[in-house]
Amino acid sequence: MNKRLNYLKERLLYICICFIVIALGLSSRTFSEQLPLFVSRHFGDALWGSMVYFMFRVLLVNRKLWIAFVWSLMFSFGIEFSQLYQAEWINSIRATVLGGLIFGKGFLWIDLVRYTVGIMLSYGLDQYFRPKLHRIDK
Repeated sequence: MNKRLNYLKERLLYICICFIVIALGLSSRTFSEQLPLFVSRHFGDALWGSMVYFMFRVLLVNRKLWIAFVWSLMFSFGIEFSQLYQAEWINSIRATVLGGLIFGKGFLWIDLVRYTVGIMLSYGLDQYFRPKLHRIDK
């Protein structure tokens, strides 16, 4: 029972982190004019990759961190490569705000780098802070 409670606490923590990352990502788009050019160009996609990583952590909380890392990369790359497919039905979904945020609009190689950086940073932060959180929990 204690193990299930710990998994629930971790899931809730990762859900909170997801919401924070989503807020930061939307803010990077909304306030792009006020941000430095480098930040407005690159941070949105890096934060999207970060959000994907933490969402996989919500789903895979009882698995090793590297599994969420690999799934996050595969998912993010899959979404980006799916943008090479430009049928009318998928483009009508991409034309909506939510569809555009989830599926993107057009393929860019640099987005693969941005997603990878966001996922790697999230994975690194998760590796660093996770043991510390478990020490506090005990």
